[in-house]
Amino acid sequence: MADPFELWRLMWSTAISRGLGNLAEAAPNAAAFDQGRQGNAVDLSFLATLRRIRIELPTMLLLERNRPLGANGGPVLIVAPYAVHEASVADFADRHSVAQIIIEGGSEFVALTYWKSATAAMRDYGIDVYLGDLNVAVDDLGGRVSLVGLCQGGWLAAAYAARFPRKVVKLVLAGAPIDLSAAESRITRTLASVSTASIAQALALAGGRVLGSLSGALWADGLLQDFTAEAALQDLSDPALVRRFKAWNARAVDLPGPFFLQSAEWIFRENRLARGSFPSLGRESPLSGISAPIFVLAAADDEIVAVRQATAIKPLCAGTSVEIRVEPGRHLSLYMGRRTLHTAWRDIARWLAQPEASARVTSAA
Repeated sequence: MADPFELWRLMWSTAISRGLGNLAEAAPNAAAFDQGRQGNAVDLSFLATLRRIRIELPTMLLLERNRPLGANGGPVLIVAPYAVHEASVADFADRHSVAQIIIEGGSEFVALTYWKSATAAMRDYGIDVYLGDLNVAVDDLGGRVSLVGLCQGGWLAAAYAARFPRKVVKLVLAGAPIDLSAAESRITRTLASVSTASIAQALALAGGRVLGSLSGALWADGLLQDFTAEAALQDLSDPALVRRFKAWNARAVDLPGPFFLQSAEWIFRENRLARGSFPSLGRESPLSGISAPIFVLAAADDEIVAVRQATAIKPLCAGTSVEIRVEPGRHLSLYMGRRTLHTAWRDIARWLAQPEASARVTSAA
């Protein structure tokens, strides 16, 4: 369980290690300096499939393939998590990429929300800013897409599908926390041990943001240490791939304070999404309003999102078909694991590539 004093220690050690950045934020041109520092850190060359920037928005780079997108099937937009790690979890490496498997399954028009690490200029961004930019991305892709939400990108995708049901053709939720009352998890236990006031004080001292090294401790104590290459990749045969994973796991993104606080309170403490009281761009949009067929993927030994937290969406969405699949493995194996990608995700990819009517019939059977 997270110790509030340990969180304070992490915060101060982070501040000391990033002293230059903190000094820059206090200078008159702080925003420009900070944006440049973060922007220079974005390297898309390591992504397996989606390396072209389609558009840039305040919260994200909307990525697509380098070569022209194909015409087969409608657009598929992968909504990456925005919590601790960068969005490359969706396109990590050859044979370890959700995006790659979806394309091979017949959906050539695939894009990814590559969320930006929060700069000083982004410190006031809340969930509505991210929902708004997600809506812009959907419109830029034609106005009607299939959403694939990974982990915390899953609750964001579900909230969007409830708010804009006519814009979502199909919805995939992989390891997504939906009903936090259904079971206990690492995140709910950790957040229960830290008061909202303590988090708010830490944010104030950190300039309104949750710095990367602190966010892992706030979401789940010891999170980064428990994410191992063996559990994530389900394949240790390539030493270069293992080194790549360790480097990825060591990088963490900064989050805007309001986004973190709203996520922690509204999703994990108050369970507003499951209770139908989640505020989305000026309106409460219950999950019962989702009209798209849903495919839920969960990991049997998920240490972050309990299986029942992910699968409890079925009774909340009685108006549409919901297919549920539980795979062996832990949390990161849902997005990076060779075995999971080449079994469950191949089936999901075929489901996404089916005409809409066929997907509904298959899921309902």
